Parts: sequence; C-alpha cells; structure tokens
Amino acid sequence: MKSVSISGSLRENVGKKDARAQRSQGMIPCVIYGGKDQKMFVVDERQFKDLLYTPEVKYAEVNINGDVRKAIVQETQFHAITDKLMHVDFLEVVDGKPITIEIPLKISGTSPGVLKGGMLKKRVRKLKVRGLLENIPEEIVSDISNLEINDMTKIGDVHIDNLEIVDNPNKVIIQVVPTRGSATAATEEGAEEEA
Repeated sequence: MKSVSISGSLRENVGKKDARAQRSQGMIPCVIYGGKDQKMFVVDERQFKDLLYTPEVKYAEVNINGDVRKAIVQETQFHAITDKLMHVDFLEVVDGKPITIEIPLKISGTSPGVLKGGMLKKRVRKLKVRGLLENIPEEIVSDISNLEINDMTKIGDVHIDNLEIVDNPNKVIIQVVPTRGSATAATEEGAEEEA
C-alpha cells in the first residue's frame, strides 16, 4: 500500500469560528486519534489531492510539527452545497494493531458467459477488510474467467492471505446476467441440439 506525506500544524484555537477562518485561508481542520494521544491540526487543502481524490487507497504519513505518524482516513466531511472539503478525521495506525479499511475491487480475465452474450454486473466497488497495515494490498483482484451466464462471485468466495473480509459473505460482488441476445442464442442452440 502506497503512502502520501501530509504536513500540518497544531491548531491553536478550536471552535467553529476558528475553523471557518482557517478554511477561508485554504486550510482544512483535521484530527488524528487512536494512538497515544489525540491531536487537532490544520493542513493545506492542496495536500489532499493524492490522498482523497484518487481511486487508489493509500495511507498517510502525517507530520505535525515534526511528529510523524502513520494514519488512514477514517472520515471526511464535505460541504452539502459546494462539495468543498470541510474536515478530515485520521485514525492513527499502531504497529501490531489491525485496522479496517475499504480496498478497491478489480476484475481480471474474460468471462465465457459475457462472450456468449451475457452482461457483466459489478455489484461492489470496494471490499471492507481488516488486518495489519503491512498486509493490506492496494487492490483486490477477482478473476472472472470461469463465470458463465447466471454465475456469480460472492464475498465469501474471495480469500486474501493474512486479511479478514468483514462484509457479508453472501453479498454478490460480480454477476453475469442473461440478456435478450444471450437468451435467443441459448434457445437457438437448444433447437439445433434437438434437430
């Protein structure tokens, strides 16, 4: 898993009025917790480009006045109308302590069911996993080369070494559904076999 460096400075005053003033200067109020202590700090909004506005999942190396900590983004708040970033919560990563994070799901291979006219439906974009930071991959790859029409892959079918998937194991993540074209082709094949 890749990391992004984030540099911030401690907030001297905490409150709505102070946070509003900081945002007007392009600074985002943040908090980091989960480790030895909680710290409130501000970060230049531009530093979040490679951490939040990307399909990749990364962890942050947060530097607050020289104190560097590994952390993951726990929660973000955006303005309801302008969609501007308002606040970021970081969860500190403690060595030897597992974290829970969502990882992007990628598809590999070619489905025979799709080649026969079926349509591939990706029902889930990310899977929630739990494990140590060093064991968490940048993405989870699911092979679809054995999926025929009406076949599916469920969360319970995915296994990753040293990680626990914490989503519902019966939830469908990928499915090949029949289409009109595939149904017509199957009917024609059945008619040919009978003749």
